[in-house]
Amino acid sequence: MELLAQFLLRLAFGLAVGMGSTSSRKVTSGFFRNHVYVTLGLSTLAALTLAKLGSPAVWLAGSAAVVSFFGAACWLYEAKRLGKRAVWLVAACGLAAAIVTQSSAISNDPHATWRAISITTSGLVLGLVFTAMLLGHWYLNAPGMSLTPLRWLLAAAAVAVVVQAILSGVGTATAWSTQTEISSTWWLFVVLRWSFGICGVLALLWMAWRTLEIPNTQSATGILYVAVIGVFVGELMAALLSAESAVP
Repeated sequence: MELLAQFLLRLAFGLAVGMGSTSSRKVTSGFFRNHVYVTLGLSTLAALTLAKLGSPAVWLAGSAAVVSFFGAACWLYEAKRLGKRAVWLVAACGLAAAIVTQSSAISNDPHATWRAISITTSGLVLGLVFTAMLLGHWYLNAPGMSLTPLRWLLAAAAVAVVVQAILSGVGTATAWSTQTEISSTWWLFVVLRWSFGICGVLALLWMAWRTLEIPNTQSATGILYVAVIGVFVGELMAALLSAESAVP
C-alpha cells in the first residue's frame, strides 16, 4: 500500500511539474484543464490509500486533490496565471506528501536526504515522460500547435533520466557491496530497472526526438507510449529494490 501511494504521489508531482513547465501560450488551455483532472485522480487515490495506513501525509495528498480541482476551474475559465500557480502548488503538495510518507515509513533513516532526492528525481522521470506522451496525443486535437513545448519536455525528460541513472548507479553499487548473498530475483529486478527503465527509455526519447524532425507527432506519441511503460516498470522495480535495501 505504501508503494502504491508513493507511485501515485510521485506521478502526480512529476505530471504537475511537466504541465507547469509547458508554455500556456503555445499549448491550448484544454490540455492543462484535462490533465489537471489526472492529478486530481492520482492525489485522491493516494489520499484514500494513506488514510487507510494512518499516514500524516494524507492531508498533503488531500490538499493536492483540492488544488487540482481548483486549477481545473481556472483553466476552464482561461485564468492561466492562477491555473499555473495551482499546478505548481499541486507539485509541491505531491512531493511533500511523498517525502513525508517515506519518512514516516522509515524512522531514523541515515539516508533521509538521499531518499528525498531520489523521490524527486523519480517523480520527474515519471511525470515528464508521461506529460510528453499526453502532449504528443494532444497534437491530434490541435495539430497547428508549435512542436517546441514537446521538444522541451523530451529534453527535460532525458536530463531527468540521466540524473536518475547516476543516483541509481550509486545506490545499486552500494547495495551490491553491502549484501553478502544476492538472489536471482534481485538481479532480475536490477536488469529490468536498467535495461527497460533507463537505457530503453533514453533510446525511446531519442527516437521520439528524431521522429519530430520529420515531423510526425503521431508516430512520436506511439514511441512515447512505450517510454511511459518503460519508466513505470523501471521506477516500480527501483521502489521494490529500495524497500529491501538500506539505501535508495
